[in-house]
Amino acid sequence: MASFKVKLVAYFLLLSLLPLAAAFWGFSTVAARSETRRVDARLQAGLRADLATYQDELVAADADAAQLARNLAFQRALIRHDRGAIQRLLKGHPNLSVEAGNGFQVGRVDATAATRQVAVVGERGTRGAVIAAVPLDQSLVSRLEGRSGLDADEHVILIEDRRVVAGPADTLGSRIDALPGRTHTLTFSSTRYRTLVAETLDNMPSGTIGVISPQTRIDAANHAAMQRLLAGLFACMLLVAIVAYIEGRAIVRTLRRLVDATRAISRGDLEQRVPVQGRDEFALLGRTFNEMAAQLQTRLAELERQRGRLRDVIARFGEALGATHDADQLMRLIVEAAVEATSAKGGVIISSSGELIQAGKPGEGGDKIEVPLSAGDVTFGSLLLFGDHFEDEDRMTAVSLASHAVVALENARLHRIVERQALVDGLTGLANRRQCEDTLASELARLERFGGPLAVVVTDLDWFKDVNDRYGHPSGDAVLREFAQLLQESVRDVDLAGRWGGEEFMLILPGTDLAGGAQVAERVRIALAGRIVLSADGSPIPVTASFGVAATPPASTAAELFSAADAALYEAKRNGKNRVETDAEPVAHP
Repeated sequence: MASFKVKLVAYFLLLSLLPLAAAFWGFSTVAARSETRRVDARLQAGLRADLATYQDELVAADADAAQLARNLAFQRALIRHDRGAIQRLLKGHPNLSVEAGNGFQVGRVDATAATRQVAVVGERGTRGAVIAAVPLDQSLVSRLEGRSGLDADEHVILIEDRRVVAGPADTLGSRIDALPGRTHTLTFSSTRYRTLVAETLDNMPSGTIGVISPQTRIDAANHAAMQRLLAGLFACMLLVAIVAYIEGRAIVRTLRRLVDATRAISRGDLEQRVPVQGRDEFALLGRTFNEMAAQLQTRLAELERQRGRLRDVIARFGEALGATHDADQLMRLIVEAAVEATSAKGGVIISSSGELIQAGKPGEGGDKIEVPLSAGDVTFGSLLLFGDHFEDEDRMTAVSLASHAVVALENARLHRIVERQALVDGLTGLANRRQCEDTLASELARLERFGGPLAVVVTDLDWFKDVNDRYGHPSGDAVLREFAQLLQESVRDVDLAGRWGGEEFMLILPGTDLAGGAQVAERVRIALAGRIVLSADGSPIPVTASFGVAATPPASTAAELFSAADAALYEAKRNGKNRVETDAEPVAHP
């Protein structure tokens, strides 16, 4: 028996090893992520503070330039091109410079600085400009770090054309290849840093700000957490071993009395009984074991009869769960499985729409089970089962099947909702941007195989912001819906009208060349200009739109096609709006 106790200890250790290892892995992963997320959160907060400080620097520089531009003495000196007077006025303003016509310039503008210009306007027009600069230098880094809230070993870096131009010495000149807004682990001069970079700066398209934190801090915290978790793991395993050994000694003495009877029962001798002594839990186990042997004799035949029926029910119910996206097929399989599980003569599901799905011979028999199929406020109908007599177990089986059926039906309903939301714009009912992109890619793939033209029209409502500001956003939504309806009415079944975003829409016209696309766009433009859209107070809202048209060839990819149409749209905006432009030439208007 001593060997059994040793084996029991080994079994307990083996059984506990997997959950303990899983817990160790989970806690170590959570601890590592927790430290990383804490550092990332601090970097994000610091970067937001740095961007706010940079904006304050730009605003201050702009205000400084504006104040100088309004100075009458400065204006008179600028008109006279009095360099000396201007230099005296610029004294104490190292980040300001002045430019005027004929190449006149006072002060130097750092090429790496973010700049803003304030025009100096006189009676005869613009006399020149005051240029305010915010240099991306170490001084700016010091000011940003002072207000960033970062720890002492965390720093701010300034980046110009993907290279560090200001910051810690070991980072200067290093190339930064990181996506804005996402943290990365980068190596600068053999030192690893957790790095977060912002989007490009205002007035400095090639420059940006980043924050860095030493990776060693995260590694040290993770190592300490790992040591603590390892100590806890070994302590748990030792405790399991001790408990298993003590329990094994108690179990062995009692199990010896149960072995012979258990072997007899295992050989199929259901008349064999376990000798019972005492009143402890093992005695209760022995009495329960004897009761089980007696019940097995009476239930064996019944179990054999039910086995085949339950096998069919389980198979049918598995099919029902696999059909979660087909509501009609799902209901049919549910009612068939319920009839089989309860030995009913027939069954029927009355759906919420009044449709009947039936199996067997509904209506026969004097007993009935009715179970509603509902999930919260959503009702799918009712399940009715008919038979001569139903036991309580049958009713419980019907309720259990119905609860699982409701889950499957709810999944099917949610799938249909999600499938529609993924492809349709909620406000206008048109295809959303994702469906537009997928359709454009499919059409280009088809053209690659079979050839032919494809036109794309990108359109944007003119002065839409003014509509929202003047008439209110509900009226703006009404304009969007009205324009969407007009687009839907103006295209063929094979065409696609979609909302690209905001007040921008797209038409995808298969089999249509550039001229045909321009004709469609012009027809929509004229129809829209003739429509009357009323605001909430009944006032008419003037609505026009600008259109950009591109086609294949010459564009061959989705990016080229959209870029060409978008460029044509902006050309239409620049040329006065309420017009159609193509990537080749403008369309004449009546």
